[in-house]
Amino acid sequence: MSVFMDLNIISSNDKNRFRSIVETAAHLGYSTVAINYVVEPQQKKQEIPKPQNVSDIFDKFPVVQGKSSPVKVLNRLTIIASDASHFRPTNEYKSFDLVAVYPKTEKLFHAACMTFDVDIICIAVAEKQPFHFKRAPVNGAIDRGVFFEICYAAAIRDTTMRRYTIANAIMLLYCMVSMTLLGPYDIANLGLLFSLSEGDAKAAVSTNCRSVLLHGETRATASGVVYTMKKPKTPQKQEEESPISKKAKTELA
Repeated sequence: MSVFMDLNIISSNDKNRFRSIVETAAHLGYSTVAINYVVEPQQKKQEIPKPQNVSDIFDKFPVVQGKSSPVKVLNRLTIIASDASHFRPTNEYKSFDLVAVYPKTEKLFHAACMTFDVDIICIAVAEKQPFHFKRAPVNGAIDRGVFFEICYAAAIRDTTMRRYTIANAIMLLYCMVSMTLLGPYDIANLGLLFSLSEGDAKAAVSTNCRSVLLHGETRATASGVVYTMKKPKTPQKQEEESPISKKAKTELA
């Protein structure tokens, strides 16, 4: 059975709201959640917070829907960096199970992919990117075992953000593949991003392509008015034409 996780639940000082979110996640079937503490050094000069002791909030952790085990709660730190000095790992980072960085410039994105000691690189998909993703740093991050995070919440709320999210996600995807040829199921999934139904997305790489081939063949046959095909032989006719059946008839005669 698959284990589902949500590693981006924004922290809240409201304990009742925090408890409600974790309980909802467990009810939806998430086995693990990570409470995300977001720090933006430039604007707010925030200090690295101390993660909450979730044991003080829950007397008993909620049980995951469909399972008998309680939900696991982790702590995550996300640094929004617009300058290299904003990301300086300290001993405080070690208090968190996960460390993420949100690079605001191309230079910082390259550094996050190639050198920053992080687990997650956040992508600003809900706005127009000030730079283009490049294959070398993206693949460098993949080789180091670092993952990219695309948040979908903004795409649900606003159509403009939805367009940016789809465009940026596809641009990142193209950097991840070593060639422009994708598998048929990958292409079908891209079709879903373009608002195609599941059936239409699959048809785009199967039945629609077959129709194109038939159209090409009929175009060369009577200007596309008539399409000819070889009629398969029936089992009876095949038996009549087989050497064995002919020999049997001769012996019987």
